[in-house]
Amino acid sequence: MKRYNFWSPLLLIAVALITRSLVTNLGLVFGMSHEAASNIAIIAMIIAALIMFNRLTKARRNRK
Repeated sequence: MKRYNFWSPLLLIAVALITRSLVTNLGLVFGMSHEAASNIAIIAMIIAALIMFNRLTKARRNRK
């Protein structure tokens, strides 16, 4: 475990959770039901996590 970066997984989780809460709240503000807003938020959370993971791994590949 030489030079393991603890910030990357924490940042990934934080971005996913912030995206989920933001999309849920926006959906509720625009009049969606809680279930529909939650479903859309989960999809947005997965997309945000994949984009963030892709950016983190691309930055790591460019450093080597």
